[in-house]
Amino acid sequence: MKESPTSARLPVPAVPPLPALPLPASDEWSVADSLELYGLPAWGNGYFSGNKEGEVTVRLQHNVDFAEVSLPQIIRGLVKKNKDFHLPALFRFPDLLYARIKELNETFREEMRNQGYKGRYRGVYPIKVNQQQQVVKEVTEYGKQYHYGIEVGSKPELLAALAFMHDREALLICNGYKDAEFIDLALQSKQAGLNVVLVLEMPPELALVMERSKKLEIEPTLGIRIKLSTKGSGHWAESAGDRSPFGLNFSQTIAVVDQLKAMGKLKCLRMLHYHQGSQIPKVSTIRLAAQEAARVYVNLVREGAPMGLLNLGGGLAVDYSGKKQADENSMAYSLREYCADLVESVQKVMDEAGINHPDIVTESGRAVVAYYSVLVFDILDVNRMASDDPLPKFPRGSSDTLKSMFEVIENLEKTSPAETYHDIIFYRDELLTLFRTGQVSLRERALGDRLYWHVLTLVSKRTTDDTSEEMASLRTKLADFYYGNFSMFQSLPDVWAINQFFPVTPLHRLNEKPTREAVISDVTCDCEGVLNCFIGENGKQSATIPLHDLQGNDDYMMGVFLVGAYQETLGDLHNLLGDTSVVTVRLKGGKISYSRQLEGDTAEEVLSYLEYVPRDLLKRFKTLTEDPATQKKITEEQAAALYRAYRKNLKSYTYFSG
Repeated sequence: MKESPTSARLPVPAVPPLPALPLPASDEWSVADSLELYGLPAWGNGYFSGNKEGEVTVRLQHNVDFAEVSLPQIIRGLVKKNKDFHLPALFRFPDLLYARIKELNETFREEMRNQGYKGRYRGVYPIKVNQQQQVVKEVTEYGKQYHYGIEVGSKPELLAALAFMHDREALLICNGYKDAEFIDLALQSKQAGLNVVLVLEMPPELALVMERSKKLEIEPTLGIRIKLSTKGSGHWAESAGDRSPFGLNFSQTIAVVDQLKAMGKLKCLRMLHYHQGSQIPKVSTIRLAAQEAARVYVNLVREGAPMGLLNLGGGLAVDYSGKKQADENSMAYSLREYCADLVESVQKVMDEAGINHPDIVTESGRAVVAYYSVLVFDILDVNRMASDDPLPKFPRGSSDTLKSMFEVIENLEKTSPAETYHDIIFYRDELLTLFRTGQVSLRERALGDRLYWHVLTLVSKRTTDDTSEEMASLRTKLADFYYGNFSMFQSLPDVWAINQFFPVTPLHRLNEKPTREAVISDVTCDCEGVLNCFIGENGKQSATIPLHDLQGNDDYMMGVFLVGAYQETLGDLHNLLGDTSVVTVRLKGGKISYSRQLEGDTAEEVLSYLEYVPRDLLKRFKTLTEDPATQKKITEEQAAALYRAYRKNLKSYTYFSG
């Protein structure tokens, strides 16, 4: 489907706050209860909510306003349009990307006006956060009205940026290690009129940059990345401070200044840059770093460098949990507070020193693209751990241990829940020991397990108000396994790698009270491919999520939100499960428009990444069906059918699509 140019679209208005859904007068479950349970008002930032039909909605631009559109409605429309479409899929919403770019730029501009700041805000998008072609295209096209630039850290990223960013006022900042080819391309792009800044990350880089500059006869615009003493906070705290692997320390910074002076090239030094880490939860940490960097900037100006750009790096957090607290998955400040504090901190230092206000640059990639993408998958099956099915009578001739387990159930009302809990654990362990030594049969062991889960279920029901750690652990132990049609390692790699938290919610049935506690397993058959960190009561994290019972063959769809940053490019091919399908959704004339559809990887595409050649695979497999030993077991028709099945599966989606 041909995509309409972004430049032809209307400017995105600020997203107004969502109206609160009224709670019903009765005790019946409502959509508002579900929204509170899953935390949408807290983490949704006004972009996601629910409608009266009990379906999760997303706010998309409609003319000059926003309209709430049902996510299940989007999926149903796509299936109707394309019968071959199957979940899982990644849904992208460019309107949310535009809204974030607008909010970031407009808030900085407002705070600079409010505080009388004389410099400009000049944001850049760090392409490493999401290098997908569509993202770079959307950022450069919509961001042009703000001269919103790009930061790159490698040669391929520079090539991608140069193909899309032709705004001569926007900054193109080059970080990372740079070879001669990288430097030459950056310098030649500057000669063509682009606003390219080469940032020195390591002391030896200066000599190579100046050598290539002299050879090409193109004057560079230089920046220096420094290591601040002020450390970051949160998960990436160690990426800043004295032990940061990148940047120049203060003695190295002065050495670079002296070398530039000796070459007569100090006039090339225009930018000071630092990076404090990603997802910084406390604004006080951000403020302290800005103050320290501003002092360094003042001293560089006094050394004679013209400067003009103060790049405060990234760190603007996303409130994944909605708790608004200073922890790794949240943030204890607003976007406005972030902008106001940075402007005030820099302005105060400059005014005290009598130095002109520099243009402020930030690299807020995570905060810009996180809301842009939603992973949607269906639940394939459920494995229940809890059991309250009727039990058989005690089998004659069984072990005394098994008899004791039956007695625990008979005495349930006479003993406390804690005593019952400890007794059943003791006897189950004893039964396991007997099984290991061959003193009880597999059938007795199986019955013992059935009794064990039955007792735990009854104890859990008797302790619903018990908030002790032991009883909380019991409820987690009893949680159902809901099997989701996705790969954690492909679509949510940060959950596995760094315990990143993402909001998860059913996309429908919000008007029904969920009755099951669950964890969500992916289809990789890997014990680490499990989602088991969710928003719990009062915003606290929980190891389980309340979900609904599956209803026959009806679909049960789940969404994982705020996955626009890093997840698409960090995923791997665990179990050879490839990229999911990708769908871009907009409103056009008030109707849902699927402006871009990318089919997910087929099996042959994934295998080709690992140097398997599909044609060779078919040829090799055919030798199996033609082998005399095989032909003794199956007919020619069966062999032909087997070959056709193999060939069909090579071209099929790597995920479950039945």
